[in-house]
Amino acid sequence: MKKIITILALAFALPVMAQEDLMAELDQNKTKEDPRPVYATFKSTRLVNGHTTELISPKHLDFRIAHRFGNLNSGAGEFFGLDQATMRLGFEYGVNSHLMVAVGRSTVNKTIDSYVKYKILAQKKGGMPVTLTYFRSIAAKTAKWTDPTRNNYLTSQLSFCNQLLIARKVNDFLSVQLMPTHIHKNLVTYKKDPNDIFAMGVGGSIKITRSTRFNAEYYPMLNGNSGNVYGNCFSFGFDIETGGHVFQVHFTNSIGLIEQQFIPETTGKWSNGDIRYGFNISRTFSFDRSGKK
Repeated sequence: MKKIITILALAFALPVMAQEDLMAELDQNKTKEDPRPVYATFKSTRLVNGHTTELISPKHLDFRIAHRFGNLNSGAGEFFGLDQATMRLGFEYGVNSHLMVAVGRSTVNKTIDSYVKYKILAQKKGGMPVTLTYFRSIAAKTAKWTDPTRNNYLTSQLSFCNQLLIARKVNDFLSVQLMPTHIHKNLVTYKKDPNDIFAMGVGGSIKITRSTRFNAEYYPMLNGNSGNVYGNCFSFGFDIETGGHVFQVHFTNSIGLIEQQFIPETTGKWSNGDIRYGFNISRTFSFDRSGKK
């Protein structure tokens, strides 16, 4: 009888021990799972003027209108800047979850620009602390030459921008971003202006309500401001989410609408009241026929 009881006890004990070992292994595997990705660091691909680490969804086309009015200090005769306007029309397409491409045209110097954004790293809870995106653009001025009698080359109208976008979603209310930037212009306005300009942009976004965020960005130049001709671009504004779309309103001291313009060529100063009201509007079209959201 004792032998039978011992055999039965072992028979029941072995499954329990095996179950405990299995549960321990499952717990161990759970700790080894990939950290969860962090989503929606920012509401849009733009913070204000500059880009964020966000990309357009794969197989989606975004039609974007960026609009800037004149200076508020232009007075009542110019309806405080509302009689003046510059704008950019652009198309952005999400190739995949890591890559997007775009093309646009702005009224400032009748500039055509194109760029790519590639997400190198993605922030994850318990893992990668930041999101890292590479931004590369090329722009060409198409306005008529001021002096058509001299030898003018198409390459002289070209400029380039290389930028790293380093962002962290601190919590559900705060996101921050650094934007180390290099801009190269084949032809500069003044002889004393360098062809290569470096800047260290910084920006952030604060959640106000479920559908509203406050954004700000500042691009101090590290060189290229000799003679105090140019100033640093500072902008702030609000994201207003309506029906799945984001409407952005903001104030800035720059007339430029792309990096090659608002970073090295800002002449307005907040202290002088050179403040422009503007907004960004976008409409997204889906070409994803897979049925997945």
